[in-house]
Amino acid sequence: MTVDLTRPSGPFRYGDRVQLTGPKGRLHTITLRERGELHTHHGVLRHEGLVGLPDGSVVTNSGGHEYLALRPLLRDFVMSMPRGAAIVYPKDAAQILAQADIFPGATVVEAGVGSGALSLWLLRALGPAGRLVSFERREEFAEVARANVETFLGALPENWDVVVGDLVESLPAAAEAASVDRVVLDMLAPWECIDAVAEALTPGGVVLCYVATATQLSRVAEYIRGTGLFTDPEASETMVRGWHVEGLAVRPDHRMVAHTGFLLTARRLAPGAMPPDVRKRALKKPSYGDEDVELWTPGAVGDRQITDKNLRKRVREAQRAADGARLAAGAAEPDPATD
Repeated sequence: MTVDLTRPSGPFRYGDRVQLTGPKGRLHTITLRERGELHTHHGVLRHEGLVGLPDGSVVTNSGGHEYLALRPLLRDFVMSMPRGAAIVYPKDAAQILAQADIFPGATVVEAGVGSGALSLWLLRALGPAGRLVSFERREEFAEVARANVETFLGALPENWDVVVGDLVESLPAAAEAASVDRVVLDMLAPWECIDAVAEALTPGGVVLCYVATATQLSRVAEYIRGTGLFTDPEASETMVRGWHVEGLAVRPDHRMVAHTGFLLTARRLAPGAMPPDVRKRALKKPSYGDEDVELWTPGAVGDRQITDKNLRKRVREAQRAADGARLAAGAAEPDPATD
């Protein structure tokens, strides 16, 4: 179905996600349901007391404690949604949209989809005229991502395709050669996909790799250079430091969101093109050997695994949230299997 990528406004209704800020700034994110209640050691807050109130209202629970009620922003949602895999943090998602130059109407490929956090940012930037194709090797992760996207948007967008499988094998069938504007690779070994990405990207298109470690960053940069098909890659990381501002007490926070990942970008060259600096670099002997490449393998880098039991729990949580979104949109009744 056609999805309105803007968030709903107006009074709260059953099925809406609501972020409640309570005593001492503690956050609770709930889905409004008939006869639903939020129980804390401060008392009970009935969901029905929120229905019909506008965003930014203050409500009181049975213990006399006040809560500020707001619809969560996208950044709030991705930080609290059920996760099958690790998410792309908002600070990195913003840089990805900027550095990859995601624009309305673009055709974008991402791999892997993880828990759907980056997919939500990409879908918002693409708009209804764009197309997003997301690749994920594990069906369970794909289920969590679909449910999270449906929860936030109210339905699954028609311009979003989730392909369960390996990008190298499935990309040629999902996108014609030289038809993709942007590719975002969020995976353990993105260098394994560069050749397939080069085939799919249009000349001038952008590939962006999101990796966690310096060894991964070095490996993918050298591989991209070695193909001779891209501009020289550029790498960066983003750190965010908050500030405490209250009267004349203005100082940086004691804690900050520092390293979460590296971003590396490069642009697809026209067939047969080779910039002068690339030609000179190709004549130089590589500064690494086979023993260094071995240290860059996925097993050596380390891939943290989530247990099957924990993953099934995340799938159920995500699907219950999606049921609430469908209820709010009036699209369908909740699925009893997820209750």
